[in-house]
Amino acid sequence: VQLQASGGGSVQAGDSLRLSCRASGPSFSRYAVAWFRQAPGKEREFAAVIHRTGAITYSEDSIKDRFTISRDNAKKEVYLQMTSLKPEDTAVYFCAARDTIVTMPAESYASWYRIWGQGTLVTVSS
Repeated sequence: VQLQASGGGSVQAGDSLRLSCRASGPSFSRYAVAWFRQAPGKEREFAAVIHRTGAITYSEDSIKDRFTISRDNAKKEVYLQMTSLKPEDTAVYFCAARDTIVTMPAESYASWYRIWGQGTLVTVSS
C-alpha cells in the first residue's frame, strides 16, 4: 500500500478543511490509518486513528471536538474533517498506515506505522 495525502491549504481561523489520504495497492481494508501532524519547529504528533472497518476511532484530546476521522474502504480513502481551525493547527499533516494490531496508547506512536504518505500543509491565519 502507498499513501498520498491532499487537501491542505491556507485558511482563516474558524474555517474548515477536509484532508484526504488516498491509498493505492491491495488490501487497504487490512490497515488502520492515522493522521499525524508536525508544526514548525516541533515534533510530529498524533492526531487521530481509524481502525480497519471504521468502527473504532481515537482522537487526540485537543482536537477531538473539532476534527473527525472517517474512511471509505471502497474508495481506499481516509479523511480528516477539520472544523473551527485555529492558528495552532498550522502544521504539515501526514497519513500513515499499519497492519499490526495494537491498542491505545500505542496506536498514537508513530513508530508503529510503517507506511507513510507525503505531508500536506495546513496554514491557519488569525
